[in-house]
Amino acid sequence: MNLSEEEKLMYKVMKAIFDSGIPISFKGAMVLKACLFEVGYTEETRHTVDIDANWNSDTPPSAEKMIDSLQRALSKSGIDLEVSIYRMYGEGRSAGFELTEKATGEILFSMDIDVNRTIASTKIYDMDGLRFRGVSPSQMIADKLSAISTDKVFRRIKDVVDLYYISKAFDFNRTDVMRTLENSGRSLDAFYGFLHRSEDLRHAYEKFRFDGDVNKPSFDEIYCAVKKYIKDVLPKDN
Repeated sequence: MNLSEEEKLMYKVMKAIFDSGIPISFKGAMVLKACLFEVGYTEETRHTVDIDANWNSDTPPSAEKMIDSLQRALSKSGIDLEVSIYRMYGEGRSAGFELTEKATGEILFSMDIDVNRTIASTKIYDMDGLRFRGVSPSQMIADKLSAISTDKVFRRIKDVVDLYYISKAFDFNRTDVMRTLENSGRSLDAFYGFLHRSEDLRHAYEKFRFDGDVNKPSFDEIYCAVKKYIKDVLPKDN
């Protein structure tokens, strides 16, 4: 599994945040890569240019508190990036940060942080010596299932792609997934768009870009693999 230069730097940033003790756990594509890496999955996966995370604390942090905490963590680890916020968190909205190279002013990547959502199941990952706290495999599967069970699936085609990768490395445990959904306050919808609007889904997938030289499987390969993988939670008439 090859990592882009941005992804290597993002893992260093995630380790710096973990080492600092900020109440942040990570999720999204960066955790998926580490998750697959740990179980020996070697095929290429889609690249990403952002970090997704959860911040859970007793009191809601101010924008200044978040920026200062993140900046201190990077500085302590010798990472010469500047943190700025471009979107404050709110109801149903994550906080958005940009990490910029100080010397050139170039924005290298972004970080989206959900604040004080329901606490997710997590574990410690080690990505080639870089340790951080991220959501557990069962939490990742549950979150992606919840998203694609609704008509958000057309905007969340990356979750279908990620379930395709996951299907190659992890068995599907319906009991574990349903328990994780319940514990995190999530549920499954009817999968109507996923099951009955496959051509619209194909169109969304065709527009989805795989950066770099990562192989983009055919839509039929991904769709059939994911449908088979999640069959235990699909409506019985399917």
